[in-house]
Amino acid sequence: MRGCLFALFVAFTGVLTAQTTVNGTVTDADSGDPLIGASVLVTGTTTGTVTDFDGKFSINLPANAESLTISYTGYSTQVVDINGQTTFTVSLSSGELLDEVVVVGYGSVKKSDITGAVVALTEEDFNAGVITSPEELIQGRAAGVQITQTSGEPGAGVNFRIRGTSSVRGNNNPLFVVDGVPLSGENTSADGSISGLGNTTARNPLNFLNPNDIASIDVLKDASATAIYGSRGANGVVIITTKSGAGERGSLSYNFSVGFAAISRRYDLLNADEFLDAYTDFNGAAAAAVLDGGTETDWQDEIFRTGITTNHNLSFGGGNTDGNYRFSVSYMDQEGIVEESGLQRLSARFNGTKKFINDRLTLGTQVTVSDIHDDNVPITTNSGFEGDLLGNILKANPTQPVFRPDGTLNQLSNTEPNPVALLNLYEGFTNTLRMLGNVSADLKIAEGLNFKTVVGLDRSFSSRVDAQSRDLLAGTGVFGIGRLNLNDIQVENDLWENYFTYTRKVGSVDFTGLVGYSYQRFERAGKGAAYADFRTSDLDIMINNLASANQSLGNAGAVGTNSFRTVDELQSYYTRVNFGISDKYLLTATVRADGSTRFGGGNRYGVFPSAAFKWRMIDEGFVPDAFSDLGLRVGYGITGNQELPHNLYQTRQRYSDFNFNNGVDNIDGGNLSTIAFANPDLKWESTAQINAGIDFGFANNRISGSFDYYRKNTNDLLIQITSAQPAVTPFVWDNLDADIINEGVELALNLVAVDKENFGWDISFNAGYNNNVVKNFSGLINTGQINGQGLTGAFAQRIAEGQPLYAYFLREFGGYDAEGVSIYPNGDFQEFVGASPLPTLTGGLTNIFRLGNLDLNIFFSGQFGHSIYSNTANAFFTAGSLANGRNVTRDVVGNGEGPLNAPDVSTRFLEKGDFVRLQNVSLGYTVPVSGNVFSNLRFTVSGQNLFVITGYSGQDPEVSISKPINGVPSIGIDYTAYPRARTVTIGVNASF
Repeated sequence: MRGCLFALFVAFTGVLTAQTTVNGTVTDADSGDPLIGASVLVTGTTTGTVTDFDGKFSINLPANAESLTISYTGYSTQVVDINGQTTFTVSLSSGELLDEVVVVGYGSVKKSDITGAVVALTEEDFNAGVITSPEELIQGRAAGVQITQTSGEPGAGVNFRIRGTSSVRGNNNPLFVVDGVPLSGENTSADGSISGLGNTTARNPLNFLNPNDIASIDVLKDASATAIYGSRGANGVVIITTKSGAGERGSLSYNFSVGFAAISRRYDLLNADEFLDAYTDFNGAAAAAVLDGGTETDWQDEIFRTGITTNHNLSFGGGNTDGNYRFSVSYMDQEGIVEESGLQRLSARFNGTKKFINDRLTLGTQVTVSDIHDDNVPITTNSGFEGDLLGNILKANPTQPVFRPDGTLNQLSNTEPNPVALLNLYEGFTNTLRMLGNVSADLKIAEGLNFKTVVGLDRSFSSRVDAQSRDLLAGTGVFGIGRLNLNDIQVENDLWENYFTYTRKVGSVDFTGLVGYSYQRFERAGKGAAYADFRTSDLDIMINNLASANQSLGNAGAVGTNSFRTVDELQSYYTRVNFGISDKYLLTATVRADGSTRFGGGNRYGVFPSAAFKWRMIDEGFVPDAFSDLGLRVGYGITGNQELPHNLYQTRQRYSDFNFNNGVDNIDGGNLSTIAFANPDLKWESTAQINAGIDFGFANNRISGSFDYYRKNTNDLLIQITSAQPAVTPFVWDNLDADIINEGVELALNLVAVDKENFGWDISFNAGYNNNVVKNFSGLINTGQINGQGLTGAFAQRIAEGQPLYAYFLREFGGYDAEGVSIYPNGDFQEFVGASPLPTLTGGLTNIFRLGNLDLNIFFSGQFGHSIYSNTANAFFTAGSLANGRNVTRDVVGNGEGPLNAPDVSTRFLEKGDFVRLQNVSLGYTVPVSGNVFSNLRFTVSGQNLFVITGYSGQDPEVSISKPINGVPSIGIDYTAYPRARTVTIGVNASF
């Protein structure tokens, strides 16, 4: 055996050492001066070196090396064929950084020609570690872009805000376009309901995309960049481009990583002795003796774990001048840090293009298929004082044992559930199968004239199960009968896109024109069923044998069902023209007309124009030589938002054929009832935006960046208005007569601090300031529901004139009086307190160090100027909770509050949400390889969420649980959120 291993080692070493040495010099094409520290790489590998003080280099080539790639900051990159040569002289010209290609709507442009506000991020810029969805790749990386995970649960939803929050509805996320196919933006997985515990939210609809398949993400921020998407561009556009194959030999790559995640911060709860002492102070020793269960249980230890995530990615691709191809398959198994929670995703993808008819016709296709299994746990957004799983971890009596002496779960009452029982006597999961694909044909009709047609398909099938055993002594109407809720969603979206592009140069004028037609169809169907009165306690039998719901009693109401199907269509005409005069003056103008079946006949079509101008001042003679780039941009445009539920302009009715009543299901004979008034005048929500920016660079762009000012005005806000009661129908959808103003500035800076032969240091910084305010609004809208005992009907936020969206509306807390009762200096009423859940300042700082083959990436992110309302503390961490035998955090003991004090909504539970997070640290080592086995071999270690600097007392300041009232959403409220993890990941990447 040892002999075999030695032979393999010798063979492997021989492969690595088979090499040829070549030499060369790299100079400035204009001055002839040597370029010190220029990068020289064997094309398609990580084998390389840098030039010395004389601009010279020497490099050992693998046997299959075909060319060298030479690059230098601020200069154009050259690829030089080897062809048996051993000596090279290479002259580089400045300008490559400006020639970087950025993807925009229906095409791409050079970075130097962009007239709008666009952020282009490639694989080198992405966050490392355990990444579930594409948004996480660029979190904190772009100025003016706020990306927040709603919780730490695997696959949880993401709030993605570009230049502030503009809509009073929940969907402020941008339009996502994947390889030219705009996604619907709606949930593709089912949400759920857990009887007696509350509602759960759907998972992130972008989880089906494997982050390892993504080559670049371009964020279009201003209206001049997004207006080409018309009615769907008001919240910005994010264009995701997947990887393509390259290299005639073809390349096989395998990436593997394993991550270890643990809770980053626990609540500082009372231990058993502290709990009994504090309870005795309120109720006496005799009552404490009755409450004492005789053990010491750390309920956080019982539920939280170290979650292990494994990730496998395998791809094979290649290409030449006639086309390219890439296959990939991946498997991810992510354990959540809460027992039983997790996500498994199996995905496969194919990208390919092929040219025909003397390269005049290019056919292409991209297909992604993903099968996702989410393991759910009983964590909800609106549980009452009984609490969900996490609420009961916090309030459970630490003296009570998990199990009785006979080994059965220790369940005391339905209002004080055993968290382990909640977890073990519940089974929940969501299965989602999704396919996204497109087929395209690009025909060169004549010189400069092309026609492209794209057919896209988006199919999704999702099924959610929430089952509670009849043995569970928790949740209304569960014990003794059990509950099973099933929810299915099926999505079928189709796209047909056709457009002509024409490019021509006449003298000093460059012209590019685009005209096109688009049709999209969105179909959603779903059904739900609720079962009760099971004859078994076995959760597997309940889920797989629905006949176990007791029908023999003649109680047909033990089964309730409902279903829906909606179809919406969007038809669009669009055009864009680009003029470039002398490569100095650039003009872009777009118009898109959208017609949507979501609106009545009178308002079915909307027109969305934009115009932008850029002056490339760097080409003017008066610009000092210190500048390597200088450009001024200004643009204006109008975009829209039509992301609202189906058919809200007509009267709608609902047929009901079942009713649940405290666990007994009674047939009511069925009835048809009107649930919404008609509103034929319902129309688009529109956003007008002006943007002015300047791009700059110094010292051959060793220092570069941009500064932008913008102002967005959103009006005709789409909202559900609750009808004044009594009324025939509960609500109507309308356009709110108000303006939402977002105004701010953004700064992006890039600095090549050190660029030496053996050491490099790059710094990237971004910051965005945004001010949000509601104008011209005469009404008042409450939102931000607060749950907990004694908090029925409570709310914490209000939309009103002169305030930011979702401004906090609370009692001003002033401490406690001698009886331990809250003091409200301004009176016992709610008022605006000058606090907002919307950050005014966001930013990120990246430092990249290179030392030989080692590289280190350190990334900080931060948000400032906002506040968080802790519904968790309001519901559970009060003296009244402690006096009723529920655990609390240590700061409650001795704080002066009396046991009879009402837990009113007040600034007592409002905290600053400012934070700085060490979001990502990644250390990598690229192994020098040569020969015919490896073209790349790289090892990485990365850490995520390593520490947070914040004054917030909750688990994590980056949280936002959905707490709507009458369909009006909220943000910035923390209520028993799934904790965020600290993760360390080890990975290896190999290419052959």
